[in-house]
Amino acid sequence: MARLPRLAVAGQAHLALMLGHGALPVFADDEDRRQFLAALRESALQQQVAVHAYALLPGEVVLLLTPATDGALGALMQGLGRRYGAAFNRRHGRRGSLWAGRFRTAVVQGGATALDALLFVDLQGQADPAWCSLDHHLGRRRDPLVTDGDAWWMLGNTPFEREAAFRRRVDEGLAPGRSAAFADAVHKGWAVGDDTFLAALAQQAERPVQPRPRGRPRRSA
Repeated sequence: MARLPRLAVAGQAHLALMLGHGALPVFADDEDRRQFLAALRESALQQQVAVHAYALLPGEVVLLLTPATDGALGALMQGLGRRYGAAFNRRHGRRGSLWAGRFRTAVVQGGATALDALLFVDLQGQADPAWCSLDHHLGRRRDPLVTDGDAWWMLGNTPFEREAAFRRRVDEGLAPGRSAAFADAVHKGWAVGDDTFLAALAQQAERPVQPRPRGRPRRSA
């Protein structure tokens, strides 16, 4: 089957995933992580991409981003991957690609769905909160890399209300099916949202945005 073109929609939130080649670590130490975040901050400003959440894991990077233009997300992710990959190789005296092929994305509906996606990213990194956006959203530190999106402002009228509401969401976690849906979508390039959103997105993108139901379609009487 031919590879579907990647979905990228200006002004819409996207989950993005960068995987290490051969499941190898993409960060050897904290200096690597600092270099990656510095490159992400610079590239995001250059390409006009808002970073709403991030989690740096040993073998992958998970992000929630909103590009200002259709091409900004691709330019950010490709440039970031090349720049950091080259710096990593120089620093550690290695060769070859650091990343497992092209980055992966999933378009995410705004509102409650985007808020769930933000929680999904932060929960990925909660084991090492120094290298994710969780502490920013809990009010423990201000992270200049993070841009609070519209979904974040839904949580309350004051910073205290928003942070307290998000803390409750963290304590509750995401339903297993919800987490699996985000993970599957970003790995396979699908979108996440309600039927109306998905139908409009499919028409705009002129490609499927969800997997087709399995099995043969029912024959009409």
